[in-house]
Amino acid sequence: MNQSRRSFLKTSAALSAAAMFTSLGSNFANAAGSDRIRLGIIGCGGRGTGAVKDSFKASRNVQLVAMGDLFSDRLAQSREQLNPLGDQYAVNDDHCFTGFDAYQKVLASDLDMVILATPPGFRPGHLRAAMDAGKHVFAEKPIAVDPTGVRSVLESAKIADEKKLGLVVGTQRRHCPWYVEVMKRIHDGAIGELVSGNCYWNQGYIWSKPRQPSWSDTEWQLRNWNYFTWLGGDHIVEQHIHQIDVMNWAFGGPPKSAYGMGGRQVRVEPEYGHVFDHFAVEFEYGGGARVTSMCRQIDGTDGRVDEFVVGTKGFANPKKGRITGGSPFKYSGDTKLAIGLVCEHADLVRSIQDGKPLNEGKRIAETTLTAIMGRMSAYTGKRVTWEQAMESKLDLFPKDLAMGPKETPKVAMPGKDAVS
Repeated sequence: MNQSRRSFLKTSAALSAAAMFTSLGSNFANAAGSDRIRLGIIGCGGRGTGAVKDSFKASRNVQLVAMGDLFSDRLAQSREQLNPLGDQYAVNDDHCFTGFDAYQKVLASDLDMVILATPPGFRPGHLRAAMDAGKHVFAEKPIAVDPTGVRSVLESAKIADEKKLGLVVGTQRRHCPWYVEVMKRIHDGAIGELVSGNCYWNQGYIWSKPRQPSWSDTEWQLRNWNYFTWLGGDHIVEQHIHQIDVMNWAFGGPPKSAYGMGGRQVRVEPEYGHVFDHFAVEFEYGGGARVTSMCRQIDGTDGRVDEFVVGTKGFANPKKGRITGGSPFKYSGDTKLAIGLVCEHADLVRSIQDGKPLNEGKRIAETTLTAIMGRMSAYTGKRVTWEQAMESKLDLFPKDLAMGPKETPKVAMPGKDAVS
């Protein structure tokens, strides 16, 4: 990083989240300064492209200068969407990279910060490479798909501290003001001692990509990563992690154990890989508090995406910014989650500019392992403790990944598969 950008990042006035909320209708305010935060992206799918747009909204001083994706068509689609956004998009053809080594070429570019938005199985390796390259990171969730990856992320989080690098992860509820307000009150005793909780991500169909004749087994799995645990972690990890993170936040850390069940009842066709279509897990926290966690991706069923926390004196619904009983509270502002999608970038940029970069690595590693622990319990039909999950040697990601033949993993069979 050159000296002028270093000085800018440290001293320029930042766009605060509070100021940003009042600017939602005017495409946000400029961060002060004439220099740019030079941004790269690794993984140019829908969420990665959306993260770039959110970063642009968070600060006009963010400028995209390098892009990388495994597939050229995904890169081209992303460029087509970002190109109309003005001078914040400043990517020339020489800084567009494809292939398995695209991430290395992006990180070798002249960047200050990088967005990591590939399928989650790649995340631990890409995060470590970004830390080694000295880049601030915004990483999409989850941060890993197995305990081996989680341990790698914990090591990267330590490197971030040593190098004073920012590391923020896309669990946007942590950056939503109404969630923050409710959690502050919970931790201050507004609903008394916490005794239980419930969290849900129940919905219908989620995307899939029809297999094309030219695709190898590996390419098909990579393009349908949501249906393969080695790439996405199954939907309890990839999607339901948001609500699990809220529970860990409320209860002050990860749970002691998981006792779960689940299965593959409706999505049984080959195009759905080998993942489950429903999970139900009981997490046990300190003091014996229990949280019931449910997630489902089945058409024709009732949808519910929400979180509830129960204490001895009251009840909290963080999603709605509401506390009932105890010390009642109702957040009076906007509670659209799209605000959080921008705030997480604004908070990262501000922390870098203030010279106090946020580091969410340890927290998101623990939440990711919580979700993995729930998956392990449901896959095996066994209670899994935090220690078992943390010490597990399970490593799902291939060591020598290449296009070509690749067998679809078998669907987990509870009662027959051992805890890994």
